[in-house]
Amino acid sequence: MNDNYKNKIDDKSREVLREKSQSSDVSLNQNELSELRSLLFDIEPNKLNKLYERLDNPQIQPEDISQLLPEAIILRSKQDKLLGEAIVSTVEEAIHSSIKQDHNILSEAFFPIIGPAARKAISASLDEMIQSLNQTLEHSLSLQSFKWRLEARRTGKSFAEIVLLRTLVYRVEQVFLIHKKTGLLLQHLVATNVGTQDPVLVSAMLTAIQDFVQDSFRMQKGDVLQSLQFGELTIWIEEGPQALLASIIRGKPPQELRLVFQDAIEKIHLKLSQEINDFAGETQPFEASKTYLEACLAFKYKNPHKKNYTYAWAFLGATAIASGIWGFFTIREQFRWNAYIEKLNSQPGIVVISTKQITGKYFIFGMRDPLAVDPNTLIQQTNLDPQTIISQWKPYLSLEPQFTIKRVEKLLQPPKTVSIQVDNNGILQVTGFAPRRWILEARKSWHFIPGITQFQETSFVELELKQLELFKNQIEQKKLFFLEGSIELIPGESDKLKSLVLILQKLLNIVNYLGKDVDIQIIGHTNTTGTEQKNMLLSQARANKILSHFNSQRINTSKFRAMGISSRLSLQSLTAEAQKADRRVSFKVIITNKLN
Repeated sequence: MNDNYKNKIDDKSREVLREKSQSSDVSLNQNELSELRSLLFDIEPNKLNKLYERLDNPQIQPEDISQLLPEAIILRSKQDKLLGEAIVSTVEEAIHSSIKQDHNILSEAFFPIIGPAARKAISASLDEMIQSLNQTLEHSLSLQSFKWRLEARRTGKSFAEIVLLRTLVYRVEQVFLIHKKTGLLLQHLVATNVGTQDPVLVSAMLTAIQDFVQDSFRMQKGDVLQSLQFGELTIWIEEGPQALLASIIRGKPPQELRLVFQDAIEKIHLKLSQEINDFAGETQPFEASKTYLEACLAFKYKNPHKKNYTYAWAFLGATAIASGIWGFFTIREQFRWNAYIEKLNSQPGIVVISTKQITGKYFIFGMRDPLAVDPNTLIQQTNLDPQTIISQWKPYLSLEPQFTIKRVEKLLQPPKTVSIQVDNNGILQVTGFAPRRWILEARKSWHFIPGITQFQETSFVELELKQLELFKNQIEQKKLFFLEGSIELIPGESDKLKSLVLILQKLLNIVNYLGKDVDIQIIGHTNTTGTEQKNMLLSQARANKILSHFNSQRINTSKFRAMGISSRLSLQSLTAEAQKADRRVSFKVIITNKLN
């Protein structure tokens, strides 16, 4: 654009030069050409150079345009809607691009609007719902409510809807904004839960009725029909300079409501006067009128008369108390029943398969090990009535270790010296000591005990072997002391000899029972006094005397050997006590298994 403008100036200058040259044959130099330009366009040379610089600078034009652009957009918007339509795609693309880059920007921008709008919509819905519910409840206990219920069934409407209609003072159900000149519909709003016909058709009918009234009754130009009555419906019309506000009202509206309609039509004209004046069939600009039209959708219901519902409330109160008491006992009984079932399930050897309740009776079906606890004893712990509980238990054998141990104890009857344990794998472990007969019986019988898979004797000793070892030690610890150089026992040793006889008899009995062999040595000793030959004879004589005593007590001495060893095991001491200790008879017991 700058170059075109500059070229036009140069072309104009050359044209003037050409004409001057043809008339006077005069040629001009560059300075004269510049002077001519200034004369033609009334621009000084310095200013002309600045003009060229301005035309040659690409940054000048955007700056100038930026100063004029806002005003230009405002002027263009007043002419028509082409500018808005032209930038729609650009704005949509910009929003789409912004969302792709960061959706939080737009969400944060709309947050102050969306939040209050949502809360307002929710609050309006709740208010309407609560009001409807309140109306229904207020009339649910009256005689009139039965008539309304019959009416609801006859008309097919809900009881709540009938209550609202019969307690209604007035309600603006529809509002129409009609173009006064053309009679076309500009905007239309409907109250909630109101059925409507085609709003364009209704608007045309209202316009036709108004034209009919004007033509038939020769009304003056500019007069408008203000009210129509159709049964329960009333139509009010408020006139404005360029538009009409028509409202369809059910019930009997107060005259104060007209002030609301007048205020609405005045605000619409104030806000949308240009749009109404330029109306050519496009209703989109009149979306802004909805705010004012919504204020016209007013309603009012009758205030219910206060009535005395003493008997009704007393009945409801008594019913509530009775229901509460019944519910308390029912819930308490249910808790006790659940506690009883939990106790049963926690008991080993009891398996609850199913439960049910029929007409106040409780039924339980399951399985029970004969060794498990009696379920009736648990009923008392839960405070349930035993008469209300009917149980059926099928017998079964539980393989839990505690029951397996009980069966082991019942079948094997172990002595108190035996300890038994059963692990989760069914291995029976026996420790301690027991009679040989019991051990042999247990080794045969454990196969018949349910749940036992293996029999282990861990650190287990036969009782007879233990006793045999005990008697052996007691005999070997016995020592009989003699007088100096004699085979006579010193006073008091005879008592030792009596107890020794009893122990020997028990030892021989056990040896015979176990089928073992025994060798009992009676060893005679002397001190170092006297010769070796004499001491040998004395020690042998002392041993023989003890053996003779055992024979006299009817002890089988076939396994006994009397032997003298003189002073070979002497204490080698000359003290009186040492000399006394050397004059003795000791015992040695050797137990061996018999050779087959």
